[in-house]
Amino acid sequence: MASVRRRRPGRRTAVAGLAGVLAAGALSGCNLNVQSMPLPGGADVGSDPYTVTATFANVLNLVPQSSVKVNDVAVGRVTKVSLPSDGWNARVTMLINRKVKLPANAYAQLQQSSLLGEKYISLSPPTTGATGALGDHGSIPVERTNRNPEVEEVLGALSMLLNGGGIAQIRTITKELNNALTGNAPQVRSLLERLNTLSGNLNSNRANITAALDGLARLSSTMGSRTKEIGTVLDDLAPGLKVLEEQRGQLVEMLGSLDKLSSVAVRTLNASKEDIVADLKALDPVVRKLADSGRDLPRALQVLLTFPFTDQVAKAVKGDYLNVYLHVTAQPGTELIPPLTPPKTSEGDGGTAAKPTTSPTLPLPATGEGN
Repeated sequence: MASVRRRRPGRRTAVAGLAGVLAAGALSGCNLNVQSMPLPGGADVGSDPYTVTATFANVLNLVPQSSVKVNDVAVGRVTKVSLPSDGWNARVTMLINRKVKLPANAYAQLQQSSLLGEKYISLSPPTTGATGALGDHGSIPVERTNRNPEVEEVLGALSMLLNGGGIAQIRTITKELNNALTGNAPQVRSLLERLNTLSGNLNSNRANITAALDGLARLSSTMGSRTKEIGTVLDDLAPGLKVLEEQRGQLVEMLGSLDKLSSVAVRTLNASKEDIVADLKALDPVVRKLADSGRDLPRALQVLLTFPFTDQVAKAVKGDYLNVYLHVTAQPGTELIPPLTPPKTSEGDGGTAAKPTTSPTLPLPATGEGN
C-alpha cells in the first residue's frame, strides 16, 4: 500500500506567516532584527522589565533570546552576549520581569534543559541568606556564576576513565585482595583493632601532638635565626672529629678495657654479695642511731670543738679570772724592787730592832736583743 504523508496545517500556516512577515519587511525596506523578536512560548517579561548583567568565565554556545529561569520557571530572557573591551570574561545581559525580586547576592548558573537541549540561565538565591535586592542594572560578578559540564566533557572524562583510568585493573585488584585476605581473617581483624586503638590514642593526644608540633616550629625558627652560630659550631666540630678519628683505636681499646673491668666488677660483686649485704645490715643500727640523734649531733660537735671553754663558760666567769698565766718581758736596764720584809727582832738585843736586810738584785730575763 502506498503511504500518504500528511502535513500539519499549523506548521505550514506558521511558516507561511513568517515568510509573509519577512517578505513584507523586505518590500517595505525596513531593517528587521530577528533577535529582537520574542520567541513563541517565551517568558513574559511584562511591560516594564529591568536589566541584570552577569559575568561568566565561559558561556559556551549561549545565544540571545535564551530563557532565564528561577526554580525552572521562565522569568526573563537573554538580550545580549558580549565581551567587554577591558576584560576576558563574557558578559550576559538579561531582561527580568519586574515582579520577580532577586537578592543582591544571587547566583547565576548556565544550564542545559536536556542532554541535547537548549542553554538557559538559572538564577538561584545564596546559601548563607539573602542580602538586599538586585535592582535595575544590577550585576552578578564572575565569583557567583558557574556552568554545567558539557556532554563532550562528560564523554571525554568517561572515555579517559574507561581507557586509561584503571577500570581494567579492578578485576586484578579484587582478585589479589581476595588472595591476601583468604585465611588471614584473624590477622586482618587484629590489624584493624590495632589501627582503631592507634587512631583513638592519636585522637586523645591531639593537644600533646599539637604542642609538640608547635615546639618543633619554635625550635626550627630559633635554629633559623641562629644559622651563623650553628655554622660556627659545625666548623669547630671538624677538628674534634678528626682527633676522635685519629684516636679511634685508643677509644676502642679503652672501651674493651672498660668491658673487661665491668666483667671483673660483676664477678667481684657477685662473689662478695653476701658480705656486702651483711655489712649493710650491720650498718643499719648505726645509721638508725645517727638518724635518731637528728639535730643533737651537730650541736654536740659544735660544743666538742670548743671544749672546755664553751660559750656558757665565758658567761659563768665573766669579771673574774680562770687559770691565767702572764709572761711579762721588761725593758733592758729595768731594776726590780723586791717586796719589803718586816724587820726581825733578836731575843738577845732586848727587843731592839734589827737592820733590814736588802735582797740581792735579780737578773733580768733575756729579751733576745743580744743574740
